[in-house]
Amino acid sequence: MQPVEEVLALLLVVALLTVAARRIGIPYPILMTLGGLALGLVPGLPHVELAPDLVFLLFLPPLLFSAAFFTSPRDLAEHARPIGLLAVGLVLATTGIVAVIVHTLAPGIPWAVAFLLGAVVSPPDAVAATSIAQRLGLPRRVVIILEGESLVNDATALVAYRLALAAAVSGTFSLGEAAISFVVVSVGGVLIGLIAGWAITWVLGLFEDPPVEVLLSLLAPFGAWLPAEALGVSGVLSVVTAGILVGRRAPRIMSSDTRVLGSGVWRMVVFTLTGLVFILIGLQLPTILDTLRASRSFGEVLSWAVVVSVTVILVRLVWVFPGTYLPRLLSSRVRAREVPPSPRNVLVVGWAGMRGVVSLAAALALPLTVKGGGPFPERDLVIFLTFSVILATLVGQGLTLPWLIRRLRVGDDGSEAHEELHAREAAVLAALARLDELAKEWPGHLELIDHLRDRHEHATEHLEHDHESGEVPEDQEAAEHATIQRAVIEAQRLAVIDLRDRGVISDDALRTVERGLDLEELRAEG
Repeated sequence: MQPVEEVLALLLVVALLTVAARRIGIPYPILMTLGGLALGLVPGLPHVELAPDLVFLLFLPPLLFSAAFFTSPRDLAEHARPIGLLAVGLVLATTGIVAVIVHTLAPGIPWAVAFLLGAVVSPPDAVAATSIAQRLGLPRRVVIILEGESLVNDATALVAYRLALAAAVSGTFSLGEAAISFVVVSVGGVLIGLIAGWAITWVLGLFEDPPVEVLLSLLAPFGAWLPAEALGVSGVLSVVTAGILVGRRAPRIMSSDTRVLGSGVWRMVVFTLTGLVFILIGLQLPTILDTLRASRSFGEVLSWAVVVSVTVILVRLVWVFPGTYLPRLLSSRVRAREVPPSPRNVLVVGWAGMRGVVSLAAALALPLTVKGGGPFPERDLVIFLTFSVILATLVGQGLTLPWLIRRLRVGDDGSEAHEELHAREAAVLAALARLDELAKEWPGHLELIDHLRDRHEHATEHLEHDHESGEVPEDQEAAEHATIQRAVIEAQRLAVIDLRDRGVISDDALRTVERGLDLEELRAEG
């Protein structure tokens, strides 16, 4: 099978598994991984190897950029301490503890390789955390912490990975140089991201052509990643910083047409890349097993895989509770500023440590030889243990996380809905104030202005009712209005299609009218 045919076949599998995941009711990254694993074990099918450069250049930048684009800087700032403790403290702690466990299990494994494995398996996956957390109806604070952690922890892990890799290849290590390198790589990545983000927003502001703007937005992640990697600083932090900056400026520099078009394009890109990534993870097992059989017995390495996987899970569970409550015990300022989170929420954060594509790509990117030309020590073992941790956390924790949430009765706290209510109220009041001004500017259009004023005053009545009730109930009347509008729009669409089918109008005319109806339908749904 040719590479193009393989990609097309995988895309078809992505579509089928997504439908199956929705019907079964499990997060689709989990089913994608299991589907890839099943395909990889089918005799006669070609082995598909995941190229590390492909992950780090093609998959990771757009997925990180998309996640960062929709991240709130305010939320990150408010939750900087728990995010930092997880994204930096927990990653480094996991790296060290895994290294000690591995070296204890197999004293023949060099310390540098043991630390290298710890760095590889330490960061939870950004894609898995976002896709699973968003669909489970978790409290907003929990979602913010999980998504914020997943945006930053890859950078911490990859910096530690670079340092351990350099020690493994050269045979030398300096703690002082490692600390300086960590700071330089991290700060440098943020600075490059700020420059790239500013440049991207400036370029986007020059155009008023939605397809061109969307295309530029697709290239934006690589514009932040490539300069950072070329300068030897963190490409992850560069992309995340640029994504946050562009997302912050998007409402001012992008037209509504661009946002509507870009939303659809980016959803498709993220969905496709995510599906391919997790299928490719599952497909790696046959190749990994083939290379490992020649060096060690499967029973031995399987027992090590269990120990390392359990270690990774337990370290996170043990870390999150003191990381959450110890600062409150030590600081009166923290106690006064923050409401202590429920232990149930903390347990959910501790169990939501799914590993994914970054870990596997980092393991596969290990060189074949060290300085002097000798083989890289225990490369196949590192890859197998990494795959085992991904499978144990992504499938094991990912499948049990919904059950745990239901068991603990953890649910959405409604804070996001309340903020949306305030935003809608401010928008309506601004519209009414502007209508008063427009009535003086356009006295010949008072009928239209009065119609718009009535509509917004009607919306104000509903918002006042929502505030008085203390809840954010679903607006049944608004939902019924939307249903009626969709029915009218559908009748219009069918009438225009009928004209096209009878040869009365051209396809171009159909598409022009259809676009207007599509936008009207989107407004009705909004």
